[in-house]
Amino acid sequence: MDALVIRNPGGFVEGIQLDSLLISGPLPRNPLLADIFKRIGLVERTGRGIGLIYSGQLRTGHPLPDYSATTNSNVVVRLPGGKADLDFVKIILAEERRLKRLLTLDELILLNYLRQEGEINIVEAGRLTQKGESNARRVLEELMENGLVERIKTARQREYHLSASVYRQMGRSAAYVRRRGFEELQMEQMIVQYISKHERITRTQTADLCRINVRQSTYLLSKLARRGLIHQMGIGGRGAYYILTKDAKASVDLIEDAKPHTTLTENIDI
Repeated sequence: MDALVIRNPGGFVEGIQLDSLLISGPLPRNPLLADIFKRIGLVERTGRGIGLIYSGQLRTGHPLPDYSATTNSNVVVRLPGGKADLDFVKIILAEERRLKRLLTLDELILLNYLRQEGEINIVEAGRLTQKGESNARRVLEELMENGLVERIKTARQREYHLSASVYRQMGRSAAYVRRRGFEELQMEQMIVQYISKHERITRTQTADLCRINVRQSTYLLSKLARRGLIHQMGIGGRGAYYILTKDAKASVDLIEDAKPHTTLTENIDI
């Protein structure tokens, strides 16, 4: 089955929005009837339905539920079916056995997004969990401590992707290598662009620019030097700095010259 679609007459209860489904408190349409059902044991407690639907989809290897077709007259939820991602399910179960607890809904949502999209930043993570950037940062840092995600050091804002262990368990080790390779290429480009604008760069500046440690920056600069893109100046140690070689500078100048130049009239509203 491709999907299960459920429709319920009447829109969301006042105060409930698409971007607050996961954090809104229980707002039953008929509080008295809800309380009666709870007292006689027909329901555990109010306010758990949305979270159970979300976690149920993710824990079975399926995409998130979709409420986007909801209107003022109908609540519509689409539960995607199809082939389950059993490798993802195995990872969830193995991690829960290791931690001796169930993964939280926030953890499931972020891991699922990383599985599909590859990387995520704090802003997007806060939007997905609907609990803001501070909570998203905490959840991602805990996932990193547990070995499930890694931080991307090249990002101007914190970004994360799945760890090598998770990629290996999903049978996608090559995808992890490609992602890490792109990361190093981005760092190299950032270094070349920095030197082009500021004429030189040190190991400490490289570490700050790429958000890596000094040892890693030394390796990266040495690699660029061996490729003939930069040249070390000054005595080794704290006094050393790097500049672009003539060939590298010429290449950067060609790229800058090839960029379209904005004219004054393009910035004027007529």
